Amino acid sequence: MPTWIGGSGALAAAWYAYQTITSQRQQIGEQQEFIAEQTRFMDEQRQNLELERAELRASAEDRRVAQARQVRMVDTLVPVGTEGAALRSAEVVNGSSASVRNLEVRFGTAHVAAEVYEAFGSQDRGPLALGERWVTPLSLLGSGRAAVFRSQSWSETTAYNSRPTLFFTDGSGVRWSLDSYGKLEEVPADGAP
Repeated sequence: MPTWIGGSGALAAAWYAYQTITSQRQQIGEQQEFIAEQTRFMDEQRQNLELERAELRASAEDRRVAQARQVRMVDTLVPVGTEGAALRSAEVVNGSSASVRNLEVRFGTAHVAAEVYEAFGSQDRGPLALGERWVTPLSLLGSGRAAVFRSQSWSETTAYNSRPTLFFTDGSGVRWSLDSYGKLEEVPADGAP
C-alpha cells in the first residue's frame, strides 16, 4: 500500500510537470506569435512614417522653391545705333506674392548689368516699357514689379554670346540663379553673387 501511494504521488507529480511544461510551451508559442504580429505592425508603421516623411520633404521643397519659380526673366538681343553693335536686355518680373532682394544680372561670365530700369507692362504683350533708372545691383523688387537690366553696348557677336543670368534672394533668404534658358538653381552659401 505505501508503494501504491508513493507511485500514485509520483505519477501525479509527473502529470502535473507534464501539464506545466505543455502550458508553458503554449504560452511561449502565443508570445512568439504576439511578437511576430507586433514586429509586422511596427514594420508597417515604419514604412508609413517613411512615406509621410518623403511627402513632407517634397512638400517643404515645393514651398521652398515656390517663390523662386515665380520670378521670370526674358532675354532680348537689342541692336543699337552703331552698325554691328548690340546689347542684351534682361526683363525680370517678380510674379510672386513677396519681394525678392539683392537682384543682380550678369551677362556672360563676367559682365555685370550696366543699367537697370523700373519696367511696366506685360511680357506677354511684348517688351516692357522703361521707367525710372535704378541703381544696380537692385536691392529690392516688390511683388508684381518688373525691372529691365541692360548690358553695355558690344559688338553683335559679343552681345549674342553674353547671355544673362539673374541672381536674387527670395523671401526666405535663399539665394538663386536663373539663366536665360529658365534653369533655376539654388546658389551655394559660399557661391558667387
